[in-house]
Amino acid sequence: MRFQRILGGAALLGASLLPLTAATSQTEKDQQAMKDEMMKKWMEVSTPGDNHQKLDDLVGTWETTVSMWPEGPGKPPQVTKGVAEMKWILGGRFIQEEMKGEMMGMPYNGLGLMGYDNFNKKYTFVWVDNSSTQMSTSEGTVDPTAKVLTYYGKMDEPMTGEHGKTVKYVTHILSKDKNTFEIHDLSMPEPNTKMMEIVYTRKK
Repeated sequence: MRFQRILGGAALLGASLLPLTAATSQTEKDQQAMKDEMMKKWMEVSTPGDNHQKLDDLVGTWETTVSMWPEGPGKPPQVTKGVAEMKWILGGRFIQEEMKGEMMGMPYNGLGLMGYDNFNKKYTFVWVDNSSTQMSTSEGTVDPTAKVLTYYGKMDEPMTGEHGKTVKYVTHILSKDKNTFEIHDLSMPEPNTKMMEIVYTRKK
């Protein structure tokens, strides 16, 4: 009789644990489903896509012609020559640009990163060079033709003491072998906002 009571008690205990076991199993399934959904979202925002490939025509080795208007609009520009190398990095997530040339009679070297932010759905651009200690950042969009990229950012002007001037950057992809990059100071009156223009011609 005692053995039967033990068996009966064990059976009752097992039966009472069944709902707990089922609940635990369901919780684990829910947690795994949540992890799978989070991983899916992470992969969506971290994987390069069509918006990155719209930048592909910018990749290559380029000869550059840089025009600047240091004396203001209407005056002859200063024109210098240089070279630029653009390449995909980090698995096609960003284009890295390295530019070499001359500015104000001195050697010039600049480094930039360009890409598309899948999460915020914006094109992004970062630039540093040896003409200052500032880091320029901007973000923007591409037009329906995927040939004109327009970014907006802020720029300080050490020579005048101005901070946070709104600047527009525009890239025109004219063909696989030619594109232009413009910098516009939006504090200037139209149509005299263009401060700099770089013409990129693919090196043969």
